[in-house]
Amino acid sequence: MEVAIWLVLAAVLAVGGGLAWLLARTRTPGGDAELDGVRATTEALLQSQRELAGRLSQLAEQSTTDRAALTRALNDRLDAVGKRLGEGLETSTTQTAEKLGQLTKHLEVIDQAQRNITDLAGQVVSLQDLLDNKQARGAFGEVQLNDLVSGILPPSAHAFQYTLSNGRRVDCLIRLPQPPGPIGIDSKFPLESYHALRAAGDDAEMVRAQREFRAAMQKHITDIRERYIVPGETAESALMFLPSEAVYAELHASFPEVVELSYRNRVWIVSPTTLMATLNTVRAVLKDARMREQAGVIQTEVLKLMEDVGRLDKRVDNLRRHFEQAEKDVREISTSTGRINLRATRIEEVQLEDPAETLPPPPATA
Repeated sequence: MEVAIWLVLAAVLAVGGGLAWLLARTRTPGGDAELDGVRATTEALLQSQRELAGRLSQLAEQSTTDRAALTRALNDRLDAVGKRLGEGLETSTTQTAEKLGQLTKHLEVIDQAQRNITDLAGQVVSLQDLLDNKQARGAFGEVQLNDLVSGILPPSAHAFQYTLSNGRRVDCLIRLPQPPGPIGIDSKFPLESYHALRAAGDDAEMVRAQREFRAAMQKHITDIRERYIVPGETAESALMFLPSEAVYAELHASFPEVVELSYRNRVWIVSPTTLMATLNTVRAVLKDARMREQAGVIQTEVLKLMEDVGRLDKRVDNLRRHFEQAEKDVREISTSTGRINLRATRIEEVQLEDPAETLPPPPATA
C-alpha cells in the first residue's frame, strides 16, 4: 500500500511539473484572454496538485508509522506465540518423557508377568508329570493333608502315619475325645479315572469312564471302612480326603450313588475346602472338651475349697469358744483382783488407826 501511495505521489508531481511548464509557456507579454483562462486553470490545478501531494505525503508518513507499529505488534505477537509454543513444546516433551517412562515400567511389568506365566506353565507341566506318578500323587495328597491339619489343629490333637492295632497305617489320625473317639483320614486321588472321564469323546467312552471312576471310588470307600474303622479303638466313621476340588465336585454332581454308599459305610468324603471346615469344627470340639476337663478340675478344687472352709468354720467356732472362755476367765480375774483391792484397802485402813485405841485394857490388880 505504501508503494502505491509513493507511486501516486510521483505521478502527481510529474503532472504538476508538466502543468508548471505549460504555465510558463503560456505567459506572454501582451496577454490573451484565452491564455489567461488557461493560466488560471493551470494554477488551480497546480494548487490542487500541491495539496494532493501534501496529503499523499502525510498519508505516506502515516502509512510508514502504522506499518512500523504493525510490525512491532506483529513482532511482539510472534515473540509471545514463540514463547508459548516453546513452553508448550517443553511441557509436551516433559509429559511425553514421563509417559514413555511409565510405558517402560508397564512393559517391564508385562515382561515380568510373561516370565511368570512361562514359569507357571513349566510348573504346571511339572505338576502334571508329578501327578502322573501314583506314588508321587499319593505323596502330594498327603502333603496337602499335612498342611491343612497342621495349620488348624494343635500338635497334640493329631498324628500322621499312625499305625493302628490291626497293623494298618492311616495317613492321619485325629485324636477326638470319647465319644466319638479318634477318627482316621486317608488321602485318595483317583486321577486316571477322572482324566478318562473328562477326556471321553463319545457316549461309549463316557460310560466306560464313569464305570471305572465309580469302581475306583467304591474300592477306596471299602478299603477305608475295612482298614481304618477299628471298633473300640477308633470312631465309628472315617474320612476320605480328595485333594482336588474338581474331583470332589464331579463326584457329587454325577455320582450320587457313590456318595450314598459312602454314607452307608460311614466314610465321609471331604475336599480341601470341606476338610478345612471339618477341622475347624474338630478344633471347636477339642476346645469344648478341654473346657469341660478344666471345669471338672475347677469343680474338684471348689469342693476341696468348701471342705477347707468347713474346717475353718469349725476352727473359728473353737476359737470363738476359747475367746468366750478367756473372756469369762478375764471377768473372774477382774472379780478376784477387785476383791483383793478391797481387802488391801481394808488392811490399809486397819494399819492407820491409833495403836493405843486398839490395845486391850490392862488387867486389874488386886
